[in-house]
Amino acid sequence: MKTLIVGGTGFLGSELARQCLAGGYEVAATYLTRPGETAGVKWLPLDLRRQEDVCVLISALRPELVVNAAFRQTDWTTTAVGAANMALAASLVGGHLVHVSSDAVFSGAAIRYDETCVPDPITPYGAAKAAAETAVNAILPTAVIARTSLIIGDGDSSHEALVHSLTTRRSSGALFTDDVRCPVHVVDLAAALLELAASEYCGIHHVAGADAVSRYELGLLIAQRDGLDVGLLSSGRRADTDLPGPIDVRLECAMTQRRLRTKLRGARQFLG
Repeated sequence: MKTLIVGGTGFLGSELARQCLAGGYEVAATYLTRPGETAGVKWLPLDLRRQEDVCVLISALRPELVVNAAFRQTDWTTTAVGAANMALAASLVGGHLVHVSSDAVFSGAAIRYDETCVPDPITPYGAAKAAAETAVNAILPTAVIARTSLIIGDGDSSHEALVHSLTTRRSSGALFTDDVRCPVHVVDLAAALLELAASEYCGIHHVAGADAVSRYELGLLIAQRDGLDVGLLSSGRRADTDLPGPIDVRLECAMTQRRLRTKLRGARQFLG
């Protein structure tokens, strides 16, 4: 299958490329500033904000599958308008689109959110992600929109890097005991996205881990796995700060998990 991974140099994009190559796919991937290092991938420069460039690339490549894993937290145009540009281009060539969204579309007021819940973002990034979902669904109703949570790997995610930095005193700060998410392993997430891409399903899916854990518990699990001194991790409460954004957001994935062979492991399992 001819596949295009948008945002192929990112943490998730790199794993998607690896799994697609292992599955025998013909893989192209986009980058903004410099190409990735994954051998066997056709690297293509692309600025998602430029609709004409997106349409030219998609028209020339004519991918059967597009996975959009690109975003920039502080850039509305890339996250929201870029997603719309990609959906429009994919619709013109008949390509199947999987768009990666985020639990940031929710405020945390309800705590638990299933696939039927309507976004109620309270940050600019969450609003951009919600706008992207609306655009993708309106332009290409056959697309899969997959909301996910914190993405963890085997030592190479930003969350793991933070724990290492804190336990080696390269940085200071506290991990919050009341800031709760449902972390997912990057291997599980990529496999689930590709499985959904090959299925008959469309619309909203939640692809997150089975365990709801605080940032502090997640830090302890990472530190214990990696043999770090857990006593060097400081804890605090997000509610006691003025940091913007939701505190407790738990994606309910029961409907999506019933549709998948891929098991969405919880952090206590994949970090245990």
